[in-house]
Amino acid sequence: MIEAGIGRLLVASLHQGIADLLPTRLEFYEAWLNPAGLRDGKIGLAPLAAVLSFLRMEGEPYKLIAARAGEYTAEWHVDDMPGYRRALMRAVPPGVRVHLVMREARAMIRKTYRGSRAIVRWRKGRGAVDIRGSIFCEVRDRVEQPLCGYYASGIRRLMYLFNLDVEVATEQCRATGAGQCLMTVLVRPMGAAG
Repeated sequence: MIEAGIGRLLVASLHQGIADLLPTRLEFYEAWLNPAGLRDGKIGLAPLAAVLSFLRMEGEPYKLIAARAGEYTAEWHVDDMPGYRRALMRAVPPGVRVHLVMREARAMIRKTYRGSRAIVRWRKGRGAVDIRGSIFCEVRDRVEQPLCGYYASGIRRLMYLFNLDVEVATEQCRATGAGQCLMTVLVRPMGAAG
């Protein structure tokens, strides 16, 4: 793990998202997310907070980078899973699979930052995901738009990688002044047009 409980997947996925979507700004962000620190696991909480703060000032690219980073995190999390577990999860019926994949999503969120965790509740095909300790939503001043896109994107991609069609929406975000970061996960029937 990287310093202060920050997971390598989080740092690497943010770095890759910046490289993909803001390549001309990558050198600026590498002052905090430097390749040697990534390789050695020496990126701390303060440099990561600085990166997130500067990314928010970029405007729309912040949302795109956070979403792309969430997708990379999900893909790399699945790549790190033992092959037998991936195969088993793909083989079970969709009703069971969604719960198994959501368990993986909880583990993935916990791995991104040790202070984060997800509490999931299901009712009639709809999940409520309460993200506690989101590093993305730690802001001094309220913002207008939710900052939980990393998690929503990661959950959506994780479900897709296990052949599940879901809609993930951010209902509340602490960064906007809400009391919690809350997302809904709506499982669509297989083969439904989206």
